[in-house]
Amino acid sequence: MAPATIDTNQATAFGATVRGTVIRPGDTNYDEARAVWNGMIDKRPALIVRCRGAADVIAAVNFAREHDLPVAVRGGGHNVAGTAVCDDGLVIDLSEMRGVRVAPHERTAWVQAGATWADVDHETQAFGLATPGGVVSDTGVAGLTLGGGIGHLRCAYGLTCDNLRSVELVTADGEYLTASEDEHEELFWGLRGGGGNFGVVTAFEFDLHPVGPDVATCLVFYPSDRLTECLQAYRAYVKSAPKGVSTLVFAGELPDEALFEGNDIHRQKFAVMGCYAGHVNDGERKLSPLRTLTKPIADLSGVRPYTEFQQFLDEDYPDGMRYYWKSLYLDGLSASVIDRIAYWAEAAPSPLSTVDIWQLGGAIERVDAEESAFAGRHAPFLLGVEANWERAENDEANVEWVQDCLNDMRQFSDGSVYLNFPGFLEGGEETMRATFGPSYERLVVLKDEYDPSNFFSRNQNVVPSGTTRTDGGATARE
Repeated sequence: MAPATIDTNQATAFGATVRGTVIRPGDTNYDEARAVWNGMIDKRPALIVRCRGAADVIAAVNFAREHDLPVAVRGGGHNVAGTAVCDDGLVIDLSEMRGVRVAPHERTAWVQAGATWADVDHETQAFGLATPGGVVSDTGVAGLTLGGGIGHLRCAYGLTCDNLRSVELVTADGEYLTASEDEHEELFWGLRGGGGNFGVVTAFEFDLHPVGPDVATCLVFYPSDRLTECLQAYRAYVKSAPKGVSTLVFAGELPDEALFEGNDIHRQKFAVMGCYAGHVNDGERKLSPLRTLTKPIADLSGVRPYTEFQQFLDEDYPDGMRYYWKSLYLDGLSASVIDRIAYWAEAAPSPLSTVDIWQLGGAIERVDAEESAFAGRHAPFLLGVEANWERAENDEANVEWVQDCLNDMRQFSDGSVYLNFPGFLEGGEETMRATFGPSYERLVVLKDEYDPSNFFSRNQNVVPSGTTRTDGGATARE
């Protein structure tokens, strides 16, 4: 089917219905507006509307539906898979909707869907409060939350989606509604980990917890030739990890001239990163075993502001670099898993790439699996494979490395994935079914109710009954 066309008069008339800005091809800011964080993504939408509020979102959804335009939804824009922008369609850009309102006595925060975690942390930390977010502060709140949300506070306070009180959104027919445990309860279930399938979220309400302003943190770099014995010790530590500790291991070259000198700059390494959500003195003691797995190359552990720790990795993920990520939930950290992690970290074609192991469990597994759509509560660890590189001519080698690594590591997994590390949309419905298991059909029922034509299909898509998958995330009516 040929893409719909929007003429100047239609675009002008649409622009008169919104407070935000409507941007078209040829406008001086068009290329800047269509660019997203992942430099691999090069899409050319017919229109971009930078919304200023829920009324603009309603107008945009209605306009796209009436003109049969494909729709992409952009929150904070930190989107690995590139689904925040589309060719020949309408981008509903929420990045100017960044308001955060904290109710410190109720320990809640209302957050607009274009906010980043830096926006949230700035407001909540004024009151010594936080909700679990990501591990890079310019990650968008919306995408991370809808996919689950695995961050530095996960083992203490759960996933980001576990801390939702309510969600405001616009559905495919332009209806504005609120989902919570008291209204549209089933939709609320699906929004907690089921992805962006059911509408355009305009705001979230989160529970907050006492965190900071200072926290005990761990960031230690070790030589990769000791990775096997150190990960065995790490596995033992995690098995009886103190409540409140959340850790992450990443392996690769990790070149950083500000941290390392001489041969250490390009030496293969692995790092252990974590924090403790509690009193800093207790945290330093409880994190100390991770600092002595072997003789470190560098140790940046210590007590620091929570906001600083949240920003620690920001410089490693600059706008415009090229990214291709995948994930698998792992059954454990057996000797064979550790051996393959070491192999694939060494095999990475880019010195900026890493193989990551995320500790799960704790508060994540204490939430009943039926309480939300999030599908990874069963797993003790998450494998993340991050290809990060700078030049387009290296695309094929880096993508191939990720895919080969995932194909190898599936032997240690049930095949389910974390929706926020999807790379691109390969696998489609098969991957979604493997990830959600029996809950997938429950998501289909929700999709049939709120988006039966698959208007919102440029995502990790739940395909409604009565539609068939075509290409690029699009669907057609049967």
